[in-house]
Amino acid sequence: MKKMRLMSLALMTALAMAPAITMMAQQKGVYTQDYSNDPKLVKAAQKWYKKGKWRNGFKKADAHSSVNLVDFYLQYQKNPEQWKALFDFIAKTDLLTIPGGKHPIPGSNLTISVEDSKNDPLQKRGSESHYHHIDFQYVVKGVERFGIIDHLTSKPNCKYRPDVIHYDYDKARARFYDSTPDKFFIFFPGDWHIAKIANDTDNQDIRVIVIKVDYKD
Repeated sequence: MKKMRLMSLALMTALAMAPAITMMAQQKGVYTQDYSNDPKLVKAAQKWYKKGKWRNGFKKADAHSSVNLVDFYLQYQKNPEQWKALFDFIAKTDLLTIPGGKHPIPGSNLTISVEDSKNDPLQKRGSESHYHHIDFQYVVKGVERFGIIDHLTSKPNCKYRPDVIHYDYDKARARFYDSTPDKFFIFFPGDWHIAKIANDTDNQDIRVIVIKVDYKD
């Protein structure tokens, strides 16, 4: 009986807090999968990332602060072969001199897309997310601006077609990040993003490495 009273009290407390939590989310926005209700998992992911075994010899760059480390941790555990092959390849390859275009990554079914491209004004760039793939993006030359949009104020503007869907979004609620050669970006299905946005300089030429990794449920 005492245990039931304690459980009821916990449930009542959670229900009472729910509107406040919802209001906080509305104020702050939702930009990625939230794991804050599982602090042990968050701590395990941070420890795993800092330990660095995932690098497989890759030391040219670290994950950008926007990368969801828990998603990275979970997906790596579920699909180590592809992630190991990815990092092994970019560790051993001169990404500035490799010919542009698509190249198979040995030991896997992955393809690396080497794109010599230009950034465009934000209004010309579309937002997107993917259900079945993860976008690994590493800008090795130039400055690419990425955007991540708020889930609460965005809505799909088309039907899903394998493997992409696009959104209408509130620009004022979007977050923008400029690339540097010492950081890579990873966009998981919960990261609704915009790529190749013009930066604030006169140089919009970029070379970006894009690898689509399978997302595992």
